[in-house]
Amino acid sequence: MENAKYVKEYSESSFWDKIKNFAKKAGCELIEKSVMLYYVAKDDETPASAKALIFGALGYFISPIDLIPDITPVIGFGDDLAVLTATIATVIASIKEEHKQKAKEQMKKWC
Repeated sequence: MENAKYVKEYSESSFWDKIKNFAKKAGCELIEKSVMLYYVAKDDETPASAKALIFGALGYFISPIDLIPDITPVIGFGDDLAVLTATIATVIASIKEEHKQKAKEQMKKWC
C-alpha cells in the first residue's frame, strides 16, 4: 500500500462520516479496529511514524477508491479489514488499554 497517498485522503470529518454511513454494512469488527486506531493516532504519546501509518490506513479506509469497492457485497470491506489488521500488527506497541476501552465504549453505541 502506498501509505503517503492515503494519508492525504484522511480527514477527521471524513473518517467519522464513513463510520456513521457504513457501520452496519462494514461490520462491528472493522469499525472497532478503525476507531481504536483513531484513538491511538490521537494520543500525544504515539510516535509520529506510527501516526503516519495509522493515518494512511484510515485514509485507505475512507477513500472512495480502493482495491475492492466497498459497495461490493460481502467482500467489499475485506481489503479495508486486511489493511487495518496489518496496521494494528505494525503499531501494536503503541496501542494502550485505554485506546481499546474507548473503542469498545464507542461500539456499544453502534453494535
